[in-house]
Amino acid sequence: MKKKHSNLPGKTVERLSQYRRILYNSIHEGKTNIYSHELAKMMNLTPVQVRRDLMLIGYSGSQSKGYVIKDLVALIGRIIDSNEGQKVIVVGMGNLGRAITSYFAGKRDKLVIVAAFDNDLQKADRIVAGIPCHHISQVADFVQKEGVSIAILTVSPEAAQEVSKTLLNAGIKGMLNYTSVPLTVPDQVHLEEYDIVTSLEKLAYLVK
Repeated sequence: MKKKHSNLPGKTVERLSQYRRILYNSIHEGKTNIYSHELAKMMNLTPVQVRRDLMLIGYSGSQSKGYVIKDLVALIGRIIDSNEGQKVIVVGMGNLGRAITSYFAGKRDKLVIVAAFDNDLQKADRIVAGIPCHHISQVADFVQKEGVSIAILTVSPEAAQEVSKTLLNAGIKGMLNYTSVPLTVPDQVHLEEYDIVTSLEKLAYLVK
């Protein structure tokens, strides 16, 4: 009934993460079971899409009770989380970097922001947003020593490409880019780019 897939489409992984967040909320509300149409409504999807995603990971519910929430949360965790956990760093501790760090703290056991880096000497060797902050010159040594695999990039646009090269050379395997500069990375590195201006312009177009 339950099978782990290692090559799921990126959009499917995104939805699984969103399902899990909704399911956690449902657990806090005291629910034990949920139907596909309930998940679909909360995510603005069709029930068919929800059932297709969950069948893809080898999970099926019952017509009378739907999905067992705790079982589904556990299965999603086994599929999208790393068994040993993964370390994340934030590079650039301005307002955005601090906000992201504070928001994500404690959200996931297997995905932990362990340190931050900035070129401001006044932020180095201090605790910023609840985590140790180091000077950017130390980032390569830290990544290699601590086995960090993911970096969140919130530096200035002017520094984005140079800092990304430093991270790639240090061995970073995945980057979440919050800068306004599109990055170029090798095929073996996973890149997610988030541009708030583009998102706002899309919304403005849709509502005008």
